[in-house]
Amino acid sequence: MRAQRVIDRDLLDSVRRTVLSEPGPVTTARIAAAVHDSGRLLGTAGALAAVELISAELRGLGPLQVLANDPAVTDIFVNAPDDVWFDRGRGLERSRISFPSEDAVRSLAVRLVAAAGRRLDESCPCVDVRLPEGYRVHAVLPPVSTGGTLLSVRIRRERSLTLDELVDAGTVLPDQRRVLEALVERRRSFLVSGATGSGKTTLLSTLLGLVPQSGRIVLIEDAAELAPDHDHAVTLEARHGNVEGAGSVDLADLVRQALRMRPDWLVVGECRGAEVRELLAALNTGHSGAGTIHANTARSVVARLAALGALAGLGPEATALQAASALDAVVHLERDAAGRRVASIAAVREQNGVLVIEDALVRPPGESRSCGRGPGWPALAALTGAGLGGETGA
Repeated sequence: MRAQRVIDRDLLDSVRRTVLSEPGPVTTARIAAAVHDSGRLLGTAGALAAVELISAELRGLGPLQVLANDPAVTDIFVNAPDDVWFDRGRGLERSRISFPSEDAVRSLAVRLVAAAGRRLDESCPCVDVRLPEGYRVHAVLPPVSTGGTLLSVRIRRERSLTLDELVDAGTVLPDQRRVLEALVERRRSFLVSGATGSGKTTLLSTLLGLVPQSGRIVLIEDAAELAPDHDHAVTLEARHGNVEGAGSVDLADLVRQALRMRPDWLVVGECRGAEVRELLAALNTGHSGAGTIHANTARSVVARLAALGALAGLGPEATALQAASALDAVVHLERDAAGRRVASIAAVREQNGVLVIEDALVRPPGESRSCGRGPGWPALAALTGAGLGGETGA
């Protein structure tokens, strides 16, 4: 990192003390003034690099900032001072970045959590927060972590990718693109499923950008990560309780509030609890909707919804009937060495009180640009009008 070659730790500590000793917010201008007042002859390039490094130390992600500045990086993980990893769409990669000590990792974690108005200490050793800069930070302290401080950073990008970019990257195949566009155009409700880090939020943001600008989108998230390219998208974010446990607002509460905001599209960023009951009920009252859900395959969404329904007090049959009436499709993502890929698009139906999710459009292995048809294809084709030609295969 360029800044590290022109500034030593003594100057960094001196500037930090100067800036933090004065009241008011830590701004770039104040840091630059403190560097100038230090009397060190760094030159123009050196002074700029010093301000960059100290800004990261005081306001940003510290040594991790250089990774966050890479637009391809979506996740950063710190397992130990010399064990830093990142993900830019090709799986986890090890970074050369390191911290001087375990105390430095813990100090960064405590500062980031404090910036969000929470605390990280022995009485509260696990914290998940969102920062205004678009970072979602999760930190765990010992002894919950059996080693040192664990730090995970999810980076929210302000610009969502376009479908053209996803097709160029190989995430979406041309056949899949036509079906995805048709799902949104015809206001069909769908879930995007996949494992953690498979690209669910990225794909959902892209698809929401296809909603006509005359439509109103209400996003409901535990931590705001969706960033659709849309002029009329508003976000409701859950709020955790304070130290006494009061003041919490959960996703189920937010779904009920969203219904009073006249949404054309009601979107839950991640279905993972009892809020699934309110979401399915809302989608059964004429609203179009979407969301993400963790699942191993499109068909395993059946079991996942049943489990979430049980948390909300719904029996399997009630969950199946609600889901089959509310949802039209499941878009499943997978991540492999080649990157993130739409593995299948499945149709949703109910049969004898059982929820059935059948693969309709399946990505073949290898580099083929055409998809195979599954048993759910006739139903999905009827829902979307996306006739792609070819025969339906098992």
